[in-house]
Amino acid sequence: MIRVLIADDHHVVRRGLLFFLKTQKDIEIVGEAKNGEEAVTLASSLKPDVILMDLVMPEVDGIEATRRIMDMGLACKVLILTSFSDQDHVIPAIRAGAAGYQLKDVEPDQLIASIHAVHRGESQLHPKVTSHVMSHLTKGGGNNRSLHEELTKRELEVLGEISKGKSNKEIASSLFITEKTVKTHVSNILAKLELADRTQAALYAVKHGIG
Repeated sequence: MIRVLIADDHHVVRRGLLFFLKTQKDIEIVGEAKNGEEAVTLASSLKPDVILMDLVMPEVDGIEATRRIMDMGLACKVLILTSFSDQDHVIPAIRAGAAGYQLKDVEPDQLIASIHAVHRGESQLHPKVTSHVMSHLTKGGGNNRSLHEELTKRELEVLGEISKGKSNKEIASSLFITEKTVKTHVSNILAKLELADRTQAALYAVKHGIG
C-alpha cells in the first residue's frame, strides 16, 4: 500500500482527491492538511510515502512546507499538485525537493501513475513544467552569477532590504506589504538563489550590488 497525505487549502479539492484515491486498491489516505504548517506536522507524525502538495496555501506555502519536510530527512516523496505552471513556481518547488510536479487538470489515470512513479523514486513532471526546467538549465540556472536574474522585481526589493539587516516586520513596513507576504518572498528568494538562510542572502546581495 502507498500511504498518501493530501495537503490542499480547498476543502472540495481535498474531498475530491480523497474519494477518488480511495477507489485505488493500493493507495491508502492517511491524512489531510489544509495548509503547509499542518502538512509538515502530519508528515512528521504520520510518515506517509507520498504527499500530494498544493503550492498556494495559508500559514506556510507548499514550497516552504516541502523544504521543511525534506530537511527533516523523512523518506516520503512530495508530488506537487497545483494550478500553476509558471517558472516562478516550478523552479523553487523542484529546488525545495519535490519529486514530481503535476497540474490539477491532469487526467486521473496520469495522477495515479505519477503517485506510483514518485513512490518508486522516479521524477514526474508535467510537460509544461519540463519545458521550464530545461529552459532554466539551458540558461545556466546553477551559476550563482545569474541566479538573481530569476528574482521578480519585488523579490529583488526584499533582498535589498535583507542586505540592510532588516527584519520581516521592518521590510513589510518599508515596502507596504504584509509580514506574511515578506515571509513568502524570503522563502522564494532563498530557493531561487540556492541559499540556506538570510545571512547568506545578505552576503549574496552585497556581493552582487543588490540593495
